[in-house]
Amino acid sequence: QVRLAESGGGLVQAGGSLRLSCVASGRTFSSFVVGWFRQAPGKEREFIVAVPWSGGSTDYADSVKGRFAISRDNTKNTVYLQMNSLKPEDTAVYYCVADGSIMRITTTPYYWGQGTQVTVSS
Repeated sequence: QVRLAESGGGLVQAGGSLRLSCVASGRTFSSFVVGWFRQAPGKEREFIVAVPWSGGSTDYADSVKGRFAISRDNTKNTVYLQMNSLKPEDTAVYYCVADGSIMRITTTPYYWGQGTQVTVSS
């Protein structure tokens, strides 16, 4: 079992930045692929990006490419999502996810956090 706890969401003006954190507990964090999804009101969940235990990352969603950056610290069981140049359309609930498969995490990750709200005002 893996438990994921997100933090760092909030209200920010367009053009601002936020950094989301996700702390994992339970099974060995370093063996999992971890990443982020988001869900905006009235829209389907959107895969943002994921990072394998060894580093690197999957491709970013086109909607965030060049503005968001993922990183992980296996010593702290934590994954981060740095979000810059935020836009009102980035408003969503952001979910931390984890899975043993880098293929599966982009569509149906096994583990989900509770989510953290990010609101970007214009």
